[in-house]
Amino acid sequence: MYYYNLTNQMEIKFVKRSVVKSSKKRSSKFKPLLEAIEKLKPGGQAVEVPYNNDKSVNSMRTAVYQFCRQKDYTVKSRRDSTNKKIYFYRDK
Repeated sequence: MYYYNLTNQMEIKFVKRSVVKSSKKRSSKFKPLLEAIEKLKPGGQAVEVPYNNDKSVNSMRTAVYQFCRQKDYTVKSRRDSTNKKIYFYRDK
């Protein structure tokens, strides 16, 4: 037989996603990168960014992809692990 402590139950409620406000932004840390990304033209130049470790690459990519999703355009990236640089560009 299982006993549940009814006094400590969690109240769960479903709400619309539009009600949930997100205040976490990466724009302060990656602001120069995001400003450079915004200036890219499809088929034009790429942005070259040096990195220290794989974690920073993942953070950069996540910030850029989220930013571009809000702006409704696509940016791709390629990593040069030999020279520890990552490139962001807009495809045609």
